[in-house]
Amino acid sequence: MPRQARLDAPGILQHVMIRGIDKQRVVNDEKDRHNFISRMGELALETGTRIYAWALMSNHIHILLRTGSMGLPKYMRRLLTGYAITYNHRHARHGYLFQDRYKSIVCDEDAYFLELVRYIHLNPLRAKLVKDVTELDRYPWCGHSVVMGYNKYPWQDTEYILSWFNKKKRNALKAYRQYINEGVSQGRRPELVGGGLNRHLRESAGRLTSGPSGGGSYSDRRILGDEEFVEKILRGPVHGGRHLPPLIWIRGKVKSIIEEQCRGAGIHIEELQMGSRRHSIAKVRSDIAWQLASDLGLPLAEIGRQLGVSTSGISKILERRKRSGQN
Repeated sequence: MPRQARLDAPGILQHVMIRGIDKQRVVNDEKDRHNFISRMGELALETGTRIYAWALMSNHIHILLRTGSMGLPKYMRRLLTGYAITYNHRHARHGYLFQDRYKSIVCDEDAYFLELVRYIHLNPLRAKLVKDVTELDRYPWCGHSVVMGYNKYPWQDTEYILSWFNKKKRNALKAYRQYINEGVSQGRRPELVGGGLNRHLRESAGRLTSGPSGGGSYSDRRILGDEEFVEKILRGPVHGGRHLPPLIWIRGKVKSIIEEQCRGAGIHIEELQMGSRRHSIAKVRSDIAWQLASDLGLPLAEIGRQLGVSTSGISKILERRKRSGQN
């Protein structure tokens, strides 16, 4: 069966998994680890790729990221090719280092962002590279230590992670640490790495669901989310009698909506995104949030990212509008 094309567009959340060829090691020592991490971070800053969570294991790597303007394939090609060349040279080896095709899954941010951060950051503990969460707090080869403040990497977006827990950093860190603790007993989470809906339906119903062409439920190994999210990703808006690629269409539409609303109200986009509570700005923010949610079906977390507001803040804005009957 031919492999499917990657789903990618700037701004979408992706869980990337990289494995060594034939399960071989991809890092041998601290110098290799520093080499990979520095390349991953420098490229992220250069391309506008936002990295939230990561874990560098001996023969595989997990990264939770939001793609930048370059797109995921180019970012990954530069990262893996550059690292493999230096690794082979240093260890006097030849041939491929990584499995020929890394795995990338588009994720429903509202439902899975925190789950994936926790799953990825607990990898060293599940693999017994550290004995407990206290030791994980300082473990240098995992993004958890950066969130906790023991390691500093400017390219890891820890603020966005903490914004899901509390506005005050101290309270957010406490809540995040508790959330990590609560995940220790969960063990491995195969539903988070194999295309959530597809795997869930196959295990519960004992069959594979058909895709859009088959007229059945929507499922895809490249997507982690419920049926509605999968359909939204696979089928864009209808234009000229055909479905447009949704991710590409949404990318331009979000920008035009924000620019049009701000221009009409005579405010700068920067003001909107800085969290100002001035009535005129709050009104425009509410209008944009409603349009992005109702017209485009954009996830609350992504709306918040575009408008400089927390996910819970966007939820409250939409609830107020519903209660007031605005549309």
